[in-house]
Amino acid sequence: MIVITTPIAGQRPGTSGLRKSVQVFRQPGYLENFVQSLFDVLEHHKGATLVVGGDGRYFNDQAIQTVLRLAAANGFGRVLVGQGGILSTPAASAVIRSRKAYGGIILSASHNPGGPEGDFGIKYNAGNGGPAPEALTEAVYRRTQSIERYLGVESPDVDLGTLGNTLVGGMAVEVIDPVATHADLMETLFDFGAIRRLLGSGSFRMRFDAMHAVTGPYAHEVFVKRLGAPAASVVNGTPLPDFGGGHPDPNPTYAAELVAAMFAADAPDFGAASDGDGDRNMIVGRRFIVTPSDSLAVLAANAQLVPGYAAGLKGVARSMPTSAAVDAVAAALGIPCFETPTGWKFFGNLLDAGRITLCGEESAGTGSDHVREKDGLWAVLFWLNVLAVRGESVEAIVRDHWRRFGRHVYSRHDYEGVDAAAATALMARLREALPGLPGQKFSPGTVTLADDFAYTDQVDGSVTTGQGLRIGFDNGSRIVFRLSGTGTEGATLRVYLERFEADVQRHGTDAQQALAGLIATAEQLAGIAATTGRTQPTVIT
Repeated sequence: MIVITTPIAGQRPGTSGLRKSVQVFRQPGYLENFVQSLFDVLEHHKGATLVVGGDGRYFNDQAIQTVLRLAAANGFGRVLVGQGGILSTPAASAVIRSRKAYGGIILSASHNPGGPEGDFGIKYNAGNGGPAPEALTEAVYRRTQSIERYLGVESPDVDLGTLGNTLVGGMAVEVIDPVATHADLMETLFDFGAIRRLLGSGSFRMRFDAMHAVTGPYAHEVFVKRLGAPAASVVNGTPLPDFGGGHPDPNPTYAAELVAAMFAADAPDFGAASDGDGDRNMIVGRRFIVTPSDSLAVLAANAQLVPGYAAGLKGVARSMPTSAAVDAVAAALGIPCFETPTGWKFFGNLLDAGRITLCGEESAGTGSDHVREKDGLWAVLFWLNVLAVRGESVEAIVRDHWRRFGRHVYSRHDYEGVDAAAATALMARLREALPGLPGQKFSPGTVTLADDFAYTDQVDGSVTTGQGLRIGFDNGSRIVFRLSGTGTEGATLRVYLERFEADVQRHGTDAQQALAGLIATAEQLAGIAATTGRTQPTVIT
């Protein structure tokens, strides 16, 4: 056993774990400090099984070797690691749950760019397969502030490319098929026969863009091998350490290649994409983009068509910034609808308690009680199952949904990499102005709600504050301002805009036109251009 002294500055993991540039993670002792701090605060893990994998980005393979040596020195009995170091985030959750593991370490910076100059990340998932609770992440942070040593063993690198068993120190390491467990789980939820007939009909074409990220192998196994889609249906399907130089975030800006294909004269019938670690999704019909908020609502409204959810939904949940489209579905179905802070761990409590079945975030993440993470491939299969049963196009299904429930016209404007101090000052000014806003009139209407969203957990009673500034109007419109913690440089200011239209023909499908009044009001309230120097968002979703 190696005992090494290494004082490293404290690091606070966010809701999605610790994310920094690759260069930061490659500092001597940096990764070791975080992992050892985690192992120091975990209880009763001696002899237990740990799951380890990542999204294949640069530094993933080296980091796994480090984690294995630390896990052996800290008394874990077995580690299950995905072949090639690969495990999508939902697949890691599935493996943790199916193998009854103690927990898992996922190496990913999600949708952030990769490569030597890109980003890296690490997070811990608990035994339920979901993200660690805040109490644990805070304990890890406190430990990083005082730790002076980490433990390791001397051992050659494990051959991650070969399935099988080996030893690191006295700890067993099993290199597992990274795809099989998750793909098998998908077959228990969806009607693969109906989807296979749709894809083999000759009149239906799909295009799945894996963005050179982790879902490529999963897409080839499920869509091509198990469902019979042509191999060309999966594009950018080989995971690359730098994601092919792209930004693996499935939105109209960074998935422009998919959008262009779906708006071409010979467009396929169905398009989809997933992100770096496979937990997000983008759904596109022929010349028709589905917003993540609408996607969640459509899946909830059509859940009875899917075998895994035919018995009905216990409830649904959405993050606060997500539109209220799913609320309308829940009301029609007579089931509960929960509004939570952003972060999948809040859904995890509701899922574990059996309070909800489906859940989703506006940042292209949807999921259910099958795992404790959002799941990009699951969402794509859900849509394919609905399409196979209904025999209609993506656009027809969404328009029918709007006619039934009304349309929650929605958009998110992201200002990425802005000066952190300026963004913080902007939020502080808005927060101070909130008490005086109710009763004021703006172009969307009269303000009826102005607060900083706080949440009391419906299961454990914990209180989470400071989750975003909400400004609601008497006609159901609202604006939400949040600072995001998913970037590694500067700050990302997110502005969420929502307007309810009972008359779905009023503004056609042009969301930005329908939201013009709210966009102008958001600028009037926040002074984004003057504060950040940005006159346009980096990304419009």
